[in-house]
Amino acid sequence: MVGLTAVLAVLFVLANLPFMSLRFLGVVALASPKSGRLMALEVVLCLALAMACLLFVERLVEGVSYGQGWEFQVVLICLFVVAGFPGFVYRFFWKESV
Repeated sequence: MVGLTAVLAVLFVLANLPFMSLRFLGVVALASPKSGRLMALEVVLCLALAMACLLFVERLVEGVSYGQGWEFQVVLICLFVVAGFPGFVYRFFWKESV
């Protein structure tokens, strides 16, 4: 149960990172505010990082990585979008534009 909680916490943090931080991937300082394209790229990179993290945890826990079809990828993308919704709302609806 602890592994599942840790995976969901990592997924939640990675899904909200592009919206909560003014830096690219939370590390690289930018000269100007993030554009929409840069934020979309950051979301895709965080999604890929989340998928790699989940694959690593699966190999660590199960000892083998099972083949996932397109259904698994679609469910993971939808879960990532739902997990990132609080950060999106905070960035674009509650917080003043930067």
